[in-house]
Amino acid sequence: MSQGPALLWCPFPDEEEARQVATQLLDERLIGCANLISGMVSLYEWQGGRGEASEVGVLFKTDQLLVPTLIDRLEHLHSYDTPSITAWDADASSQATAEWLGSLLNSGAANEQG
Repeated sequence: MSQGPALLWCPFPDEEEARQVATQLLDERLIGCANLISGMVSLYEWQGGRGEASEVGVLFKTDQLLVPTLIDRLEHLHSYDTPSITAWDADASSQATAEWLGSLLNSGAANEQG
């Protein structure tokens, strides 16, 4: 049973890696869609210093029940030692979107969760 749509945000060092990871997650049916946003500049504070990097942001669309597994997979597939991963439940969506993302639970890796 679906709990509803969820969104997950994660930056990548380049489009090639973002595309490879998104394709893998699609193949595993952990996401229904990945929007790659190129040309992003990240200004950040990390480990006591400030930095700047060109990155590709990815917005993943999934079902809330898949978020923990999706986070685990992203941590494994991502080239960063500690990728920045943020997820949130979509409080509102069209019924068609909710059904589409909920359908991820009916096959693939989702069935392995029980």
